[in-house]
Parts: sequence; C-alpha cells; structure tokens
Amino acid sequence: MDDTFRSGPLLLVSGRSNLELSEEIGQRLGTSIDTATIQNFADGELFVRIDKNARGRDVFILQPTNAPAECIMELLLLVDAAKRASAARVTAVVPYFGYGRQDRKDQPRVAIGAKLMANLMVAAGTDRVLAIDFHQHQMQGFFDIPVDHLYAAPVFTRYFRDKGLKDLAVVAPDVGSAKMARGYSKRLGATFAIIDKRRPAPNSSEVMSVVGEVEGKTCILTDDMIDTGGTIANAVHALVERGAKKVYAVATHALLSGPAAERLSAAPLEELVVTNTIHIPEERRFPRLTVLSIAELLADAIRFIHSNESVSALFEIKETE
Repeated sequence: MDDTFRSGPLLLVSGRSNLELSEEIGQRLGTSIDTATIQNFADGELFVRIDKNARGRDVFILQPTNAPAECIMELLLLVDAAKRASAARVTAVVPYFGYGRQDRKDQPRVAIGAKLMANLMVAAGTDRVLAIDFHQHQMQGFFDIPVDHLYAAPVFTRYFRDKGLKDLAVVAPDVGSAKMARGYSKRLGATFAIIDKRRPAPNSSEVMSVVGEVEGKTCILTDDMIDTGGTIANAVHALVERGAKKVYAVATHALLSGPAAERLSAAPLEELVVTNTIHIPEERRFPRLTVLSIAELLADAIRFIHSNESVSALFEIKETE
C-alpha cells in the first residue's frame, strides 16, 4: 500500500501574530494568504473561522507563538478549525516556537513548557510542524508527528559573506550556543571562541571569562534569541575589553523585551542582525538593528513539503549559493 501523502490544493492560513511575514511568504509562493476571521469577544475569548473551503486541502497555518499566550490559542483554534473542515493535512508553520526555553526540569516543581506546547499542538490535530531554530534541537523529540526544523544560518552567513569582513572570530555567548557558533565559524572560515557565563537569576547573566583569541578580531556573537539583551550586551562589553576590533551580534528570534533596545543601543555593538520570525514593533527597533527576511526559506520549505520533496535538499541548495 502506498502511504505517500497525496497533496490536495495548497491553502495558506495566517494568524495575527506576524501578518507581514505571512504575506511575504504568500507572494513568494504566488498565492494569497487567507487570513481567517479571528475576533475577540468582549471578555477576551477568541473566535476563529477559516473563510475558504479546506476540505481535502493541504493546509499550512502560519503563526509564531511568541507572547501574548493568545498567539498559541489562535494557532490551536486554527488547527482545530482546519481538521473539523476535513483538511487532508494540517502543517503548523511556527517560525518562533514559544516556551522553548522551558525544555527540561532543572529545578523542583517546574513545568516543562516546551513539551506541553508540543502536546497541545498534536492534540489539536496538527499533522506536521515546520519551525526555525528551536532553543534546543532535541525538542523535535517532544513531538509524535513529523517536524521539519530549519536553520536561519544560511540567511546570516550569506549576509556576512557579502560584507566581506576580515579576521573573523565567531563567539558563542554561552555554552548552550557553542554548537551553533561552531557551525557559523565553519561556514565563514572564522576562528571560534566561547564566553563562560553564569546566570544568578532569570534574565540576568554575568561574564566570567572568554575562552579563545579575540584580540584584534572582528567578532560575531551568535545566539538563537535575544530577550532582554543582557547576555549579548555583557558579552559585547567583555569582548571589547579584551581587544576585539568590532563586535557584531546575530540572533534568529528578536524578542527584544523590556530594556533590550536601550541596553543594546548603549553597548559598543557595530550591528545586531536578526530575522523577522517575530514581528518587531517600531518601539523595539533602534538604528543598529538589521532585520533579514526568512520568507524565502519558509516559502521554499512549504513548497517542498507540499510536493513531497526532501526539505534537507533545501539546505544543500542554500549552502551552495
């Protein structure tokens, strides 16, 4: 028996979390984004309706699940609506997967939020997940459905290659980012360094030491996300104090919460380069912030999934450009 999924017509549906990204993906795919009717009742409760026929169709629901938690509920309700409308397959396209930092029980009586989010998405009826740069790669194992985990690295490396920077050192701001930083250093032909950091409290960090040669180098700090900006700001100061010529920073997900914009503006940072996985409002932007689009990457992945082609082939294409 042939178990290959038979693609019905593609249907793109977007939640309200990042409409600009959804529209750009639709343009690249040559189709319209069907923004479902999503409304709030007076008490804040959500109402969701998919406005186009979904029966037998290959439905892709675009929605990053950053705060507020309403974004997660929108995604779950859209998935449920698609399944109840007899969609052939429902893929949740989640550029940023919220609660990803809560991926283990590292102290007594805490929730594993990332696993709970995965369970909720599967329970709602999600058949497949497409995401970019999970906080930890092993989070793919939290799902009992196929997960296509993309990386923003090709987008960033292409940007920095075009800048033609010399004497590069890629720096991991903590041990958890070391694997990502090594990947960047290999792609950019740079040396590698790592910052030894400790966290005295959540959203707080202290630099203990820098392991690796950074003096006279143009350094690129790499991380999967920037929240309050404390880790990156402290790392930038530490690198400049140790003789770094210039410091750039890269992060896939720009949460930029609270004092982040102010902290990063005050730091001796040449440029912060992020992607548009999350909508960044004007009040969180600052002059040295550069936002790269990942719409092409996601559009290609959606096209490959819809036509039952290998998504890993997508990375081979991108890396050889």
